[in-house]
Amino acid sequence: MSRDKQRVLVTGAASGLGRALTEAFRARGDEVLATDLAEGADLRLDITEDEDWAAAVDHVERTWGGLDVLVNNAGVAGGGRLDVATLDEWQWITEINLFGAVRGTRAFVPMLKRQGSGKVVNVASLAGLVHPGGMASYNAVKAAVVALTETTGHELASYGVTAHVVCPSYFRTNLMSSLRGHDTALGAIMSKLVDESPTTAEEVAAAVLEGLDRGDEVILPDQAARDAYALKVGDRATYDAVMRAQAAKLDRMGGQA
Repeated sequence: MSRDKQRVLVTGAASGLGRALTEAFRARGDEVLATDLAEGADLRLDITEDEDWAAAVDHVERTWGGLDVLVNNAGVAGGGRLDVATLDEWQWITEINLFGAVRGTRAFVPMLKRQGSGKVVNVASLAGLVHPGGMASYNAVKAAVVALTETTGHELASYGVTAHVVCPSYFRTNLMSSLRGHDTALGAIMSKLVDESPTTAEEVAAAVLEGLDRGDEVILPDQAARDAYALKVGDRATYDAVMRAQAAKLDRMGGQA
């Protein structure tokens, strides 16, 4: 069955999952506006700047006259134990990972309401659903993105707009190049998990498109993510034991703060 060509905006499209999503959408014939701070993007977009979002809306309006899929993908890596991570680190990751999605959604909601259709896709993380120790700031902002997405879906349903959140586990990407924080023990663990993951950004992107085609509101694109969330829902006692053992191991690696 043929499908209509979609008009798609992707943030953080110059590398990692953003680039993989851009390529996947384009491979099936969609038009994609690839936005990023890095060179080579179709449009420069700093997701923390309201003026850049206003310019993106204007560009989409003039070029396409509307938007079918908004993908809030851009983000950074961070975290740290409660008494190691600084408030500056919390504010930095919140401004980018949460308020970037908030700004993007707010910028395009009037257009989506007017046209009576569209999809808002927020890339969160498995950390938005499963919350390991040592990652309070990252867990909190990604959980907030999950909540933002659900709220968006409820609020815009009567306008024909749907909302979808993507919650992958660790996969091979350049995300760790953005890592900031004083908790070097956590950084070492996260980097190892990313480097040793069997999952690629291209595989995650393919699963995201399949989930969108099915209409999934929560997309767990890899088996590790599905297994971890199933453990939390199905066997909370075991889940808690695993999370607490991991937190204790992090303390042993990093020492008491």
